[in-house]
Amino acid sequence: MATFVLVHPAWFGAWCWRKVVPLLREQGHDVHTPTLTGLGERAHLAQPGVDLDTHIEDVVSALVFEDLDEVTVVGSSSAGMVLTGVAERVPERIARLVFLDAFVPEDRQSLRDLVPPDRLSGMLDLVRTEGFGWLLPRFAAPPWATFLPQAWQVTDEADLAWALPRLRPTPFGHFTRAVRRSDPAAAALPRTFIRCTRWPHPGFDRYAKLAGETRGWRLRHLDVPHLPYLTHPAELVAALTEPGD
Repeated sequence: MATFVLVHPAWFGAWCWRKVVPLLREQGHDVHTPTLTGLGERAHLAQPGVDLDTHIEDVVSALVFEDLDEVTVVGSSSAGMVLTGVAERVPERIARLVFLDAFVPEDRQSLRDLVPPDRLSGMLDLVRTEGFGWLLPRFAAPPWATFLPQAWQVTDEADLAWALPRLRPTPFGHFTRAVRRSDPAAAALPRTFIRCTRWPHPGFDRYAKLAGETRGWRLRHLDVPHLPYLTHPAELVAALTEPGD
């Protein structure tokens, strides 16, 4: 049986894995779901100094203080940045990294570097006009109640009623702090990219293509939207637990 650490993306919290955790535990797996500082039930800790390094430390501390080894660390969307930083810090504790429709940065890249310029402009406007200069309130100009069903295909009324009140602004340092990639032990870790094909995203398509062509990577396509832990938890668990190569 495996040990999973599931890392949520910006705006979300550990709550987003609520459907996935029992399915993994029913199979005998150990599951941990740290919440990143300033989000979820830790939203009251948000402040301008919180950044990507803070969020990397959140997950590293979970691994160290829970004494976890041979861990499969799963990161959704922006949490690909967190995964990359965690691997640099404690590669000896990690068995595999799983990028779930997630960003895969190179050395010294930040999320701000990876977001398309047209999208970045809108995000910067939101930080300035609604986020007091240091919070990103949401992904795009449309409110979450419109964006989640239309773009990310979260259409079940019960799911929307559960998720929408729990979304929180994300400290913009999550997007602006660059990650480092320099440890050969981290670079040697097995990696999987899971591409959720119902969410059009050229960047994620590029990462998937590279994963399919790069030694040490596995590529998995799922016919699901961008947030399968909300919309298709059983399909996601099947992908996470399928036998390796």
